[in-house]
Amino acid sequence: MKPNFEKGGKYQKFQATFEAFESFLFAPATTNQSGVHIRDGVDLKRVISMVIIALIPAMLFGIWNTGYQHYQALGLEQSFFCNFIYGLKIFVPMAIVSYVVGLTIEFATAQIRGEQVNEGFLATGLLIPLIMPADVPLWMVAIATAFSVIFVKEVFGGTGMNIWNPALVARAFLFFAYPSKMSGDSVWYGVDQAVDGFTGATALSLAGSNIDVATAKYDFMTAFMGYMPGSIGETSALCILIGGLFLLLTGVASWKVMCSVFVGGALTAFLFNQFGPDTNIAHLPWYLHLVYGGFCFGAVFMATDPVTSCRTETGKYIFGLLVGFVAIVVRVLNPGYPEGMMLAILFMNTVAPLIDYFVVDSNISRRKKRALKVAKKD
Repeated sequence: MKPNFEKGGKYQKFQATFEAFESFLFAPATTNQSGVHIRDGVDLKRVISMVIIALIPAMLFGIWNTGYQHYQALGLEQSFFCNFIYGLKIFVPMAIVSYVVGLTIEFATAQIRGEQVNEGFLATGLLIPLIMPADVPLWMVAIATAFSVIFVKEVFGGTGMNIWNPALVARAFLFFAYPSKMSGDSVWYGVDQAVDGFTGATALSLAGSNIDVATAKYDFMTAFMGYMPGSIGETSALCILIGGLFLLLTGVASWKVMCSVFVGGALTAFLFNQFGPDTNIAHLPWYLHLVYGGFCFGAVFMATDPVTSCRTETGKYIFGLLVGFVAIVVRVLNPGYPEGMMLAILFMNTVAPLIDYFVVDSNISRRKKRALKVAKKD
């Protein structure tokens, strides 16, 4: 079939599409004919594959928890199987919509440009439904995905050229365009009317109104395991950390960024505990900030995106610390938006090139001074 899609072939205008499926199913046979190159067995396809594998624990737990929270809201106790099946009915259509819309745009853009189709969206297409509430309509997922792929990736040149994390932009787009479908108590359960006496507030919402109620209902172990409402893939810190460990062991994610986010968030929350304003969320124990909301998921899977975070080694520490700092500051000082992690990462994506610039400029200045000292001695 291949000659038909090569230059001069019957279907040469579909070469990009054919090459995408060929490289997905087989190892590329192209090699450089000149020059000396240092080789590594890890290419983009394998990096994306590692990210998808790392997301599986959080995804599977999130699917089950979606059903569990739904039946809890109805006052029903269901089996593991029933909870999981209900979660599948919610998650699978969202994932299908995300992949169909995103990949259609990716393939169409590659055809128009005559370029290869990159594998980057294979991870983004899974991340988008994982950071959405269970009750978000499918047409909103489609619009958010299209907006993200077109205006965050393709406008800037495609995979590896984007400034912001595409999955987070999709969530931010829906949050500001359709806030009623992205916040509130009912969006996490997929029910119109919960049973009497049931409160559907998330851990952060409860913490903003009453710390004692929040810590009583969602103590550290409950939040760490993930038995609480939230976006599909963001609730279980345990499953997220399992995926994070896999990313670190395979060398896909930077431990400097990941650990710095947790350190920055913990230190900022601790300082607010000691010297912060007299508000409930400011006095929420620092360790609960790390397992409430999307903090853990953002630290492991979003902040570590190598395209949108800092490239310099020193810059990775600074980037991670500031992500954690900004996330907690937004949570504490902005009562209308108790999450904070999404905005923190997108803001730091914006300034990441500036951080790298100053780190490189500082290194150049230090080396110049060192060279001058050596020259004076000589």
